[in-house]
Amino acid sequence: MSDAPVVRRVIQRVGVIGAGQMGNGIAHVCAAAGLDVVMLDVKADALARAMATIGRNMDRQVTKGTLSAEAKDAALGRIVTTSDYAGFGDCDLVIEAATEKEELKRSIFKTLVPHLNATAMIASNTSSISITRLAAGTDRPERFIGMHFMNPGPVMKLVEIIRGIATDEPTFQATMALAATLGKTTAVAEDFPGFIVNRILVPMINEAVYAVYEGVGTIASIDTGLRLGANHPMGPLELADFIGLDTCLSIMQVLHDGLSDSKYRPCPLLVKYVEAGWFGRKTGRGFYDYTVTPPKPTR
Repeated sequence: MSDAPVVRRVIQRVGVIGAGQMGNGIAHVCAAAGLDVVMLDVKADALARAMATIGRNMDRQVTKGTLSAEAKDAALGRIVTTSDYAGFGDCDLVIEAATEKEELKRSIFKTLVPHLNATAMIASNTSSISITRLAAGTDRPERFIGMHFMNPGPVMKLVEIIRGIATDEPTFQATMALAATLGKTTAVAEDFPGFIVNRILVPMINEAVYAVYEGVGTIASIDTGLRLGANHPMGPLELADFIGLDTCLSIMQVLHDGLSDSKYRPCPLLVKYVEAGWFGRKTGRGFYDYTVTPPKPTR
């Protein structure tokens, strides 16, 4: 093993690909921590919505006293939005936060790489896909890492850090330092399907869907049981709707394909909901109907 000192890579300017739920949360925490941010989305209206969401979320922090009005204005001023990958040319790190589909992520990295400077690092916010495999499709697998933020990014304290087989020590150390700058606690996971959190969490959600499917209990009784019986802040089906049933299904498929174990087989009822376009809160209907107040179970 070499005793040569690890070269410290400093991250001051961060790129974020995707202005959706995760992307705008990552941009928010980076800007609030004093970093310059370039946020990209192919849709201009998505960027406008993301900036409005970040503004509202920062207003909440101002109301709670966790962020000053001056700091909020300064943070918003640090975020630049674009639909042009050339905007990432002077970024130290670019974090991909696109939908949990491997082919989409691969195409994004293919487009991104020619616009990066020679020392730039890439992180994926994937919640389950192999970091080693994603990194292999780029020109810099040694400077590629998994940085899995929890949803919602500005609130949740955890970031999973996942090294691919080729990830070098300076990239790992720089990413750990960035997480500390953002005020996050890290959990370092090996590069196996689902990493730590989703390897444990999503099969629990899938089992709750099986419990509905097999008539063990109603949606309401299962969620009440886990909230009050296991002291969970949300029941598993309510949580599934919050995460997105499409995302839950994608993660179960990654676990099933990657580990070849029948215990990770997605519940047919979860598949049916996703095929119906009932993804949860973001579509207004999942295991609960969000068009009424309070939300009503859909079966």
